[in-house]
Amino acid sequence: MTHDQIHARRRVLILGAAGRDFHNFNTYFRDEPQFEVVAFTAAQIPNIDDRIYPSELSGPLYPQGVTIFPQEGWEELVTEQDIDEVVLAYSDLSHEDVMHIASRALAAGANFSLLGPKATMIKSTKPVISVCAVRTGCGKSPVTRYIARVLREQGLRVAVIRHPMPYGVLGLQALQRFGSLKDLDFHHCTIEEREEYEPHISAGDLIFAGVDYERIIRAAEAEADVILWDGGNNDFSFYQSDLEIVLADPHRPGHETAYYPGETNILRADVVLLTKVDTAVSSAIEAVRKNVASVNPRATIVETAMPPTVEDSQTIEGKRVLVIEDGPTVTHGGMGYGAGYVAAKQYGAAEIVDPRPFAVGSICTVFERFGHLNNVLPAMGYSDLQVDDLAKTIDAVDCDVVLIASPVDLRKLLHIKKPALRVRYEMRELGPPHLGTIVRDFARTVQHV
Repeated sequence: MTHDQIHARRRVLILGAAGRDFHNFNTYFRDEPQFEVVAFTAAQIPNIDDRIYPSELSGPLYPQGVTIFPQEGWEELVTEQDIDEVVLAYSDLSHEDVMHIASRALAAGANFSLLGPKATMIKSTKPVISVCAVRTGCGKSPVTRYIARVLREQGLRVAVIRHPMPYGVLGLQALQRFGSLKDLDFHHCTIEEREEYEPHISAGDLIFAGVDYERIIRAAEAEADVILWDGGNNDFSFYQSDLEIVLADPHRPGHETAYYPGETNILRADVVLLTKVDTAVSSAIEAVRKNVASVNPRATIVETAMPPTVEDSQTIEGKRVLVIEDGPTVTHGGMGYGAGYVAAKQYGAAEIVDPRPFAVGSICTVFERFGHLNNVLPAMGYSDLQVDDLAKTIDAVDCDVVLIASPVDLRKLLHIKKPALRVRYEMRELGPPHLGTIVRDFARTVQHV
């Protein structure tokens, strides 16, 4: 590259959260000399900043890699680094929040942009089903497991590719394959990663994840007849999909058209699943149904249940219960409760104990940041320190029983001194129409290719 070309490059700042940001870089910016990605910033997830996106991932145009800064103070970076374009590249944001970020970018003098499916979706050589959502915590993983089982019953080999969660050493996480529970230890997975991967592995699914989703899809194609995209947050798929399934949550009516890029998913969907209708009020279910039909009348709307079940459920009745919920669902997913809270009420808990007075260390920070939480404890574990703080908080809470609704069995990772029970939740068909019928019809098209 000549001296003039170097100085003519458009300087880009990518606002991200260790997922969509890296994918946008890899697919759109990395090999294009007209751009210079000056830095990433990191939001939503603790301890993912102050890292380098390494040279082995960033390519020859970035021999020193790309620095990842905290998102706080990003407007100063725009000014100091003479940024031409700010690219928003993380999800689960309200439309209002997106435009606040856009306004701040424009006020700082830069352009503001979002990259769409055409610019970032990779084409697979195998058929792809994508499972996305309008918000974090709609139930994508149980639905994906259900779809994988239906496909296996049709005699098809399935590879599940999970939305990225690269919270460790990025150079070691370019391509990750999870074929057994031992692989979770091999890849030094956090609690949040285990929440997503462990249930899939236990169900017999082959899982891929990482950073470089071009490499990941090519590895998955070698072992599968069908690719199943298990989306994260409410992001849209990294891959061109032959069947786009999107989840909407009637516990959060109105969110299906109020969040980025969840509304994009609804508008693109072939099938919209209304999940958890067994525990939602009928007026909210009908509101979501009407919203979906008004913006995407071509989508097939399917109602499904996700009933919580508890081992030794009689133990809960009359007890003071600490409820531990899936972390992302009740933090940046915005839910005030999850399956654990529903199960505690259902099985007659005398009291659901407020964990906030007992919070230790980084767990205090979580409650300060997410002020809507007051009667559930998020299963936070993005670092060894946070895992230790979580264990100390559980130990400190004055309760009779601990109810664990995290998808991973925390009893295997933490020494919980109190009686502890697991809450499980799997998708159950209601219908018609039925998701299983739709997937079996899709499977027949694959088998005839």
